[in-house]
Amino acid sequence: MAKSHWLINPNRTEVKRFIRNHKSIDGVFEYMFVDTGKIVGMFGEEPPIMTTTVSVDIELAREIYERLISQGWFKTEEVWPKAKS
Repeated sequence: MAKSHWLINPNRTEVKRFIRNHKSIDGVFEYMFVDTGKIVGMFGEEPPIMTTTVSVDIELAREIYERLISQGWFKTEEVWPKAKS
């Protein structure tokens, strides 16, 4: 599984996950998926409901990430329970 980077808003109601799109061609086109999710219930008890996914150029993903940090979002780890197989 690819490493993902998570941000959570100050109200703990929304998350964003940044994860590399492995179908992009290294060194030519690099893209990231930016997923947006809504937190339901108590933080950490249930996984967020993912509402949107966009694929953006890696540089744009960095700009989005930095802008969210400057707006008060902060880094978090994926703390939701894994799906049981």
